[in-house]
Amino acid sequence: MDITLLGTGCPIANPDRYGAGNLIRAGEQTFLVDVGSGVTQRLLEAGANSAEIDALFITHMHSDHLVDLYQLLMSSFHQSRDVPHRIFGPPGIRKFTDGLMELWREEREMRIKHEKRASNAAFDLEVTEFEEGVIWDTGGVRVSAVRVEHAPIRHAFGFVFESGGQKVAFSGDTKYCDALIDAAQGADALIHEVFVHVDSMPLVGARTAAGRASVASYHTVSDQVGKVAAESKAKCLILNHFVPPSFDRDFLLDTVRADFAGPIIIGEDLMNFDIAKRRLTHRNGVIGY
Repeated sequence: MDITLLGTGCPIANPDRYGAGNLIRAGEQTFLVDVGSGVTQRLLEAGANSAEIDALFITHMHSDHLVDLYQLLMSSFHQSRDVPHRIFGPPGIRKFTDGLMELWREEREMRIKHEKRASNAAFDLEVTEFEEGVIWDTGGVRVSAVRVEHAPIRHAFGFVFESGGQKVAFSGDTKYCDALIDAAQGADALIHEVFVHVDSMPLVGARTAAGRASVASYHTVSDQVGKVAAESKAKCLILNHFVPPSFDRDFLLDTVRADFAGPIIIGEDLMNFDIAKRRLTHRNGVIGY
């Protein structure tokens, strides 16, 4: 398996960390997990494009995980996609996609009529709402959805990808979650969100102490994420989806190392992982981990 972090940020805009998104290549198949702000552009930077995605998996119905969806469709239209998009999401995703397509219907119909492209299949959607369990098992790739804890969001999921004897777990957005730990047992890589609580202090007029506590309550804070990796016996922990997007890296690493002795990687946009070779590539540099 080959994993690229397309966006490692959060709803707070940051020029270095785009919205949530992960590119997975397994065998002959290409998948996308979440499609946050800027992910369509990051796909191109990663050497991929919207037209080649076999399936899109959405973790939950928060805007920072799917705001770029229509741009993904439009981009694939211009990249000559000739098959429908397959979208897998939690309950509510069909209502969302129906509304999104209706919102842009007039503009889309005008564009299709005027541009006369060879295929309009990019705008055909095959939407599947899932619950926990296996949601994809094709071509030697199995994807399982794991219900995680992100209340007040009712339906939030992580994903476990398995292919060629390799296993990669994505946490999605969640606080410390036993179900995720169970599902991620022995994963070659655990890609996990983190709320860096010491760096997310209340800001006068912007964030109150109560608001900060509310946000922290449905994320995994920095002194818990190492415990999750240790208890899941993950071979590597890749930190992702940072809240806030700017933080003290040394503090975060020291905090996580207190509980997890394995490799810990602070994810960056466009960081690529060859899971079989345990090789990380970023900004033309290559290292083992």
